[in-house]
Amino acid sequence: MKDDRHSRFRDAGTDRSTAEQVPDTPQTRAPAYRLAFADPEFLCRDELRPVRLQLELLKPEMLLNEAGIESTVVLFGGARIPEPAQKDSAATETLKSLSRYYDEARKFAQLMTERSNQSGGRDFVVATGGGPGVMEAGNRGAAEAGGTSIGLNIVLPHEQAPNAYVTPGLCFNFHYFAIRKMHFLMRAKAICCFPGGFGTLDELFESLTLVQTDRMNRMPFLLFGAEFWHRIINWEALADAGTISPEDLELFQFVETAEEAVAIIDSFYEKAEPE
Repeated sequence: MKDDRHSRFRDAGTDRSTAEQVPDTPQTRAPAYRLAFADPEFLCRDELRPVRLQLELLKPEMLLNEAGIESTVVLFGGARIPEPAQKDSAATETLKSLSRYYDEARKFAQLMTERSNQSGGRDFVVATGGGPGVMEAGNRGAAEAGGTSIGLNIVLPHEQAPNAYVTPGLCFNFHYFAIRKMHFLMRAKAICCFPGGFGTLDELFESLTLVQTDRMNRMPFLLFGAEFWHRIINWEALADAGTISPEDLELFQFVETAEEAVAIIDSFYEKAEPE
């Protein structure tokens, strides 16, 4: 039996189109007359922040559901890390040396997308921030493997368009960092952090905190580049000081190569499967 509950009333899109054709009068030109949901100035008022938060949560969630995306592999990493072929343009010698992780991110995304393709592109779909650097490498590797990938961009004063490798229908733009980070983690089955700056550190520590406090399921949590991560964070000092438990250092692992990361993810989920 056909469910026609949603067809009993005139739909909002039709009314929005009709409202654009009304006679031009002082009354219809007044902002008060605009349909509330078709009034950008109204939607951007401070009082509407709860509505905007909900919209940013709902829109990607609904579109990802419609695309059949069930799980993701998240790649966090620096926007300034260059492709090896472009490393001579890097601002520092360190960035030049870190360019190898562009290739590792690209290769890792290729390998995971080949697995994802076996599920029809539903599971272990690569998700990045949609920008340059490591993010571009992740989306690029997925595209080269013939699969889809997700890009969760955010409006920044200096940001350019999303990288060219994100699947267009899975490329989203955000105003709220908090909602964007929720979408990174809501479907995650593995988290991979490559060298990066403040943004990468923010994403790393928020994700680790959620796992540490049992607000998110334990999953493979992989940090590419042990030398980099040990240089910028004294992990053992945190445990020695008692500000984290020694067991918290087991929440993540250091890896160097794409193949090593894939092997850890495979092992984790092989053990998790019921016998």
